[in-house]
Amino acid sequence: MWITNSVEADFFIVFANSDPSKGYKGITAFVVEKSAKGFSIAKKEKKLGIRASSTCVINFDDVEIPKDQLLGEEGQGYKYAIGLLNEGRIGIAAQMTGLALGAWENAAGYVWNDRKQFNQYVGEFQGMQHQLAQAYTEICAARALVYNASRKKEAGLDFVRDAAMAKLYASQVAGRVSGQAIEWMGGMGFVREGIAEKMFRDSKIGAIYEGTSNIQLTTIAKLLQKDYTR
Repeated sequence: MWITNSVEADFFIVFANSDPSKGYKGITAFVVEKSAKGFSIAKKEKKLGIRASSTCVINFDDVEIPKDQLLGEEGQGYKYAIGLLNEGRIGIAAQMTGLALGAWENAAGYVWNDRKQFNQYVGEFQGMQHQLAQAYTEICAARALVYNASRKKEAGLDFVRDAAMAKLYASQVAGRVSGQAIEWMGGMGFVREGIAEKMFRDSKIGAIYEGTSNIQLTTIAKLLQKDYTR
């Protein structure tokens, strides 16, 4: 379930337990082509956001694949999956940071150039300026976390905690800023003519995939405890 880009993909990386007696050490990665006998794309989910990307259920009905479609080493699937998940969190953090910035720029441009109340642009009111400044500061902080996690990953350093922090915070900022942007824009933010409401809907997935926000908090706390326990 929840397989991203199922409709568009020509092949899938499938993690299956080839030796259940070994527990997670029996998990192996395989390449399965869409044309494989017994493999089919089933229900396409109707989602709140990120609707441009298909998310589907896929079915396996006695699928058989040749041995040469094993990916990597047998029994190393869990290790590969966790490594990809940790690295993927940096990507989601970058996605959410970009979404937050896009929502901010769209709304800021509107309140400073178009929307007027009481004979002045809404963006000129101090109360609005403070919100814009706070939101932009948080976006920059999220971006710094993304860059730091990326730096450590490229340098071959331990980046797991940094990736979790970046993903956690960037998703929080994306949800907060995209929601505020709708309020800043008033009616024009609430209607579906523009992109403000779309960004708000798209932001929600950031707290869910590649590990929920609670999972990020657990990961961060466990690694901190490891470093600070005598």
